[in-house]
Amino acid sequence: QVQLVESGGGLVQAGGSLRASCAASGRTFERYILGWFRQAPGKEREFVAARAWLGGIYYADSVKGRFTISRDNAKNTVTLQMNSLKPEDTAVYYCAARVASRSEYEYWGQGTQVTVSS
Repeated sequence: QVQLVESGGGLVQAGGSLRASCAASGRTFERYILGWFRQAPGKEREFVAARAWLGGIYYADSVKGRFTISRDNAKNTVTLQMNSLKPEDTAVYYCAARVASRSEYEYWGQGTQVTVSS
């Protein structure tokens, strides 16, 4: 049974930094892309960043230069370092996983709240 468990997030003032981590378990993930999505109140869920097993790093334009996604393949973890945070980054952040050859993410975590105050 695949599980994705997020931790981190929290409350920070604009311009500050937060880190969100995701621990994946239940299978091997060498064929999987691990990513982050977010959903703000009243808005649709949107892609934030993703990282393949080897190389393959992807970012939404809105977070490029501010967020960094890293992946520890030995520990099956993926981390999102969020710097220069803005109030519009406030959302529930979800970890997700998909097979690299597919377009749909099939596994999701429960989410972690990130709140940026102005």
